[in-house]
Amino acid sequence: MASAIRTVCIIPPMQTAKAPEFDLRRPLGSAVAVIRAVLFSPRSFYLNLKVEGSLRDPALFVLFVGAVAGILGATVAIASNLLFGDLDAGDIRSAVVDALLFAVLSPVGVGVVAGVYLLAIRTFVGKVSSFTEVYRMAAYAAAALVFAWIPILGAFAFTYALMVLMGIGIQSVYRASFLTAVVTALVGFVPVASVLVWLTVAGMAF
Repeated sequence: MASAIRTVCIIPPMQTAKAPEFDLRRPLGSAVAVIRAVLFSPRSFYLNLKVEGSLRDPALFVLFVGAVAGILGATVAIASNLLFGDLDAGDIRSAVVDALLFAVLSPVGVGVVAGVYLLAIRTFVGKVSSFTEVYRMAAYAAAALVFAWIPILGAFAFTYALMVLMGIGIQSVYRASFLTAVVTALVGFVPVASVLVWLTVAGMAF
């Protein structure tokens, strides 16, 4: 018995790996690490995410992802117009403006998403949650938007971020049941998706 106790004391306690986060001191490397962790190991990422942190780094991460997606989207739009021989200064200006707006408004959009999901979490999960916590969860779920510039796949990227990644985040961070997490994510997803569809249709009309 004493031997067993000594053995247990010798073995160091298991430490939980900290989820990678965006770091302004090494923006590219930390962003790649976050994107890889969120997309390939989302459950492990959210289980180890410190949701009590600040908003600055997550917001900058969203800005980074939005800038990358915006630049690539503008490049695709310009290349497409050039390929079909319908490229002029107006097309270039429009593509650049759209890219800038997508990047700059991405952190704001995540804030809106966080507000909607906060209400859903408080309604269905039943645990007290702060805006900061949900914003951090949603900001890193925005890693999926790195594919938003790809035609057709972009729509699935939004759905994956809002339903799958946020659902995993809710289940992991708040230890909610699978069904509760699905219902909460769905209730948050519907109004956000409806607004996105309306904005897309309105933009096409103009």
